[in-house]
Amino acid sequence: MEIRHITPEFAVSPQLEPNDMVALAAEGFVAVINNRPDLEVPPGLRSRAMRAAAQAAGMTYVDNPVINGGMTPEMVALQREAAESRGGPVLAWCRTGTRSAVAWAFGQAGRSPTSAIVKDLARAGYNIPELAHQIDMLAADGMRDT
Repeated sequence: MEIRHITPEFAVSPQLEPNDMVALAAEGFVAVINNRPDLEVPPGLRSRAMRAAAQAAGMTYVDNPVINGGMTPEMVALQREAAESRGGPVLAWCRTGTRSAVAWAFGQAGRSPTSAIVKDLARAGYNIPELAHQIDMLAADGMRDT
């Protein structure tokens, strides 16, 4: 399990397995966000199995499947709400962690300076400076209000 902390309260990871949930709860995570669509994973890693494992470990589970190239404002808003309303550290995952990190970054548009968002991503290993323009556009369009 590879955990990449973007902020003290939000981290991302590549694909998790059900047996990772106990370790995540022991590390202090209070919730997990599954950004991986069920069609991308075998039955043992699908939402139903991951939800059961997360809940058995005492964590809140949020299903927010993000399809590559198909991130919507609703997905971004759900990611932000799930990350910010749980009262403790939250971890999101997808295949590599990138979609989870990008959904977080888009959710911060207009709430934090774009340069700080891009730096937080880079510190976590997601060096994606080309997102700055998209983050600025989302902020200008009022994404923060979604």
